[in-house]
Amino acid sequence: MKNYNFHLKIKNFLDTKQIQYQHKIYEKSCHSIEEAVLASGENKENFVKNVCMIDNNENLIIAIVLGQHRASTSRVSKALGIDRPSLASLEEVFLKTGYPAGGVPSFGYNAIFLIDEKVMEKDYIITGGGSEYALIKIKTKDLIRINNGKVLRIRK
Repeated sequence: MKNYNFHLKIKNFLDTKQIQYQHKIYEKSCHSIEEAVLASGENKENFVKNVCMIDNNENLIIAIVLGQHRASTSRVSKALGIDRPSLASLEEVFLKTGYPAGGVPSFGYNAIFLIDEKVMEKDYIITGGGSEYALIKIKTKDLIRINNGKVLRIRK
């Protein structure tokens, strides 16, 4: 579903932050890293996943890891001093972020953002762009500024 309201919502958020970014909408799905690489032609090494987790208090935690990595719920638990969070359901992802799974950006909604240290080794990353048909390219220095993320090892 190419819902342009989702695209406008994230574009408006980014425009208020006065940063440089690229927001592209594609004809093909970008739901998975593999699909995103095929649709965009971008280097696979620069994509991130936003793993949505929920803690015992119903808080949303976003674990941002490189596309080839997996987020560790035990590392997230230790980093935040909480019980191990659970993975968010598709419904929880949409309710908590305002975006459908497969299009969730790494910023722009209320959450605890954790950024794996390997992500910050990149000059820029490519993240969800508001729907499963859109992507955003943003510098990592801007990413951390707009989501106030905490950088630590959260990958398995």
